[in-house]
Amino acid sequence: MDTHVIRGCRCRHTPPPPAPGPPPPRHQVLFFRRRGGRACQSRLSWSHRALAQAHLTSATAARRPDSDDATKHAFKSILTSLPKPGGGEYGKFFSLPALNDPRIDRLPYSIRVLLESAIRHCDNFQVTESDVEKIIDWENTSPKQAEIPFKPARCILMDNTGVPAVVDLAAMRDMMPKLGCDPYKINPLIPVDAVIDHAVRVDVARTCDALERNQELEFDRNKERFAFLKWASTAFHNMQVFPPGSGTVHQVNLEYLARVVFNEDGIMYFDSVVGTDSHTTMVNSLGVAGWGVGGIEAVVAMLGQPMGMVLPGVVGFKLTGKLQDGVTTTDLVLTMTEMLRKHGAIGKFVEFYGVGVDELSLPARATIANMSPEYGATMGFFPVDQVTLDYLKLTGRSNETVSMVEAYLRANKMFVEHHETETNRVYSSYLELDLCKVEPCVAGPKRPHDRVPLKEMKSDWHSCLDNKVGFKGYAVPKEEQGKVVKFDFHGQPAEIKHGSVVLAAICSSTNTSNPSVMIGAGLVAKKACELGLEVKPWVKTSLTPGSVVTSEYLKHSGLQEYLNQQGFHLAAHGCATCVGNSGDLDESVSAAITENDIVAAAVLSANRNFEGRVHPLTRANYLASPPLVVAYALAGTVDIDFDKEAIGIGKDGKEVFLRNIWPSNQEVEQAIQSSVKTHLFRQVYESILKRNPRWNVLQVPEAALYPWDPNSTYIRKPPYFKGMSMSPPGPPTVKEAFCLLNLGDCITTDHISYSGKIPDGTPAARYLHECGVDPKNFSSYGGRRGNNEIVMRGAFANMRIVNKLLDGQAGPWTIHVPTGEKLYVFDAAMKYKSEGHDLVIIAGAEYGSGSSRDSAAKGPMLLGVKSVIAKSFERIHRSNLVGMGVIPLCFKEGKDADSLGLTGRERYTIHLPTNIAEISPGQDVTVTTDDGRSFACTLRLDTQLEVTYFNHGGILPYMVRNLAAGQGK
Repeated sequence: MDTHVIRGCRCRHTPPPPAPGPPPPRHQVLFFRRRGGRACQSRLSWSHRALAQAHLTSATAARRPDSDDATKHAFKSILTSLPKPGGGEYGKFFSLPALNDPRIDRLPYSIRVLLESAIRHCDNFQVTESDVEKIIDWENTSPKQAEIPFKPARCILMDNTGVPAVVDLAAMRDMMPKLGCDPYKINPLIPVDAVIDHAVRVDVARTCDALERNQELEFDRNKERFAFLKWASTAFHNMQVFPPGSGTVHQVNLEYLARVVFNEDGIMYFDSVVGTDSHTTMVNSLGVAGWGVGGIEAVVAMLGQPMGMVLPGVVGFKLTGKLQDGVTTTDLVLTMTEMLRKHGAIGKFVEFYGVGVDELSLPARATIANMSPEYGATMGFFPVDQVTLDYLKLTGRSNETVSMVEAYLRANKMFVEHHETETNRVYSSYLELDLCKVEPCVAGPKRPHDRVPLKEMKSDWHSCLDNKVGFKGYAVPKEEQGKVVKFDFHGQPAEIKHGSVVLAAICSSTNTSNPSVMIGAGLVAKKACELGLEVKPWVKTSLTPGSVVTSEYLKHSGLQEYLNQQGFHLAAHGCATCVGNSGDLDESVSAAITENDIVAAAVLSANRNFEGRVHPLTRANYLASPPLVVAYALAGTVDIDFDKEAIGIGKDGKEVFLRNIWPSNQEVEQAIQSSVKTHLFRQVYESILKRNPRWNVLQVPEAALYPWDPNSTYIRKPPYFKGMSMSPPGPPTVKEAFCLLNLGDCITTDHISYSGKIPDGTPAARYLHECGVDPKNFSSYGGRRGNNEIVMRGAFANMRIVNKLLDGQAGPWTIHVPTGEKLYVFDAAMKYKSEGHDLVIIAGAEYGSGSSRDSAAKGPMLLGVKSVIAKSFERIHRSNLVGMGVIPLCFKEGKDADSLGLTGRERYTIHLPTNIAEISPGQDVTVTTDDGRSFACTLRLDTQLEVTYFNHGGILPYMVRNLAAGQGK
């Protein structure tokens, strides 16, 4: 454990395992910035330093039970020494076996992680012995929706959601002096790692300099927000920022940041993490408990407060057998996603077990864990086994670290041997899959759980053209389905039709973390080149892996050369196409699509394919393995039966089928063994923080309080604390509210808070015009989420959102009910606000599914929305709504707006008690309308802690008051 003395303040931080070259010590508390890798003193008064020393020392000491206070700990009797094989000890740990409680042996491994955390943090204040008992008695308490506190070991951020979270931190720090309190109480008490990975866009593709040019454009557009994050890394204790181009947060977490086991101040404990991206679950593949949260929940965790959660049920998913030759992990995860969606995993943990797990590589497990949000689960957990340890060594963790991890897990009965028969563990429900029955498939065209077997793809596509508009339909008239549009592509004749692939992207940490499918894609490209096949030049192809290591082993294997020949040049290290930063299509292609109403297709190796997310002009979007992405790019269409139809004609004049270019598992494995080496991981991560020269020279303010620029269009001080006092405002009233939007099922956070490019003419564009921003520099909604003015103008700005008030018309508009005017949603909300009206939103099932964006709660709140009434909510989004003081209500089972005859043109009054003591989690609430209707809803404040947040107007005001009152030590 490294302890760094900082101006008299002992700042504790445990870095990731050291072998690859650990990050430098956390940027020093409040007062230091980095120059040339060394800390230099900022110009702050000694009184400020003394205040920081006092508060940070006490706060840090209060985080966990160390050797000084172990004697007072409620579970001190089970604090056990873990000896090293050669003498001495690794450290001490809270031994679960030492409790001698037979119920623990029956607990799923994932629940045992929660148990150890509760035991370690048990102070009978934030975490009580009663909480520990609830977890031990999980079999009985979980079905009763018991509430427990959870304190993660660390937090990770990505920039699109991380910038708003850090903006909130900076604003909270600003608010403290106004309440007569010390601003230095606002500091992360756990390690926080931010990875800038969502800002890059594929503006340039199919050229050897695409990477450099895209990075240059990325930095030019985002310099201000990058500087803000770099400032935060110097101003806040325990915060580290990975520069643009480092990879995706999930892959950096998997390959480098994840500890699996912490060893801090001689106390050993399970690694756990929350992150501001729903795919934080990827690290579950390492046996690390972690899941996505909204930025506001992340702030709570950073500040050392417990997160309230309902003790989840656990689906036990048994795997047997082995994948057949030619079947990829992507095929497997799409199959699992379909199964788990049908089974029901929302709000639950999924834990994988059985001999089939032993047949899956760690990267294969990472693919499965990554897609937990798509199958609805909070986690997709793989307990640690020998495969895990081998991966830790492969990625450069030291032998000593791996030995410590294994010793701790074995001692705490958390290490798995899959060949051993285990009969004790109990799960809430069970699923089973024989891996040998998995077949090649894709998912789409609009949802990740709509799996299509590859052999049925052609017929399924024709059904989609025939079907009425919906998740599996486009309602294209029969006589129009064969239409061919010819156009000129830079002097070359070109043509597209319904189903033509215009965008093919190997992207997303879901798949680019897995050498088997990445090497597989390279081999498909190689075989295609050798046979004389080429991707048509009007197909926008790109490669954006989530790790620098991935591009290194593709280069070392010689396969990048063949990918380049097919147009899959390296375009970025980050999350680009998968989050909608796919860049523009060629103007000629765009015109051919829009002028002829073509249902164009994108094929990508990502985890989400909601309409309007990938690209505004690709109405059909299919998820596929990287090798299939290359294959569909070569075919140029999704309207193909790969078994019966040729991909193209080879240089010898003969037809080439998919089977002619598809590599065997043996070919893939041989290439992996010769190219994926430990030294690549070590070389990359030893220099990861200094790889970006633009970042290295970026100048940032030397200040503990952020110097807000009132003219900034990227970073603005948020209004959440305006007029705030120490007294909570109590529950809000919602009386005679108008409905801002009446929405259907599966409204995603992409619909609610669009991430893509800001189009001219929209409310956000008008605002930027007024601020003097050139349209070419508008950038994206996601890139400007540090500015609340953009957040609220970006709410419901997606061109594909369907609002029933508009009779099914798609787009970012609504009806101002009193006048009947059709207005942009933002303009209508401002008109309602000027008239003094409350607002509600009506929605269907799974409202808020998709990415974990707190902007999807902040935006509606800033528009004046007081409540969302839906059939059901996605887990993270419901929590975000609560965090922003928006009331989440669920229609009663079997009821929805249609069955109740609600059109959205009524006025709604929510009869909620005004005394917080009369409000309890999950209680019934009556809603009445001005036309005499009355219906009951369930209040989706799920825990007593959420009721407390609600009383304060949200999490952030609660945290400020709590810390200002001296309770947040």
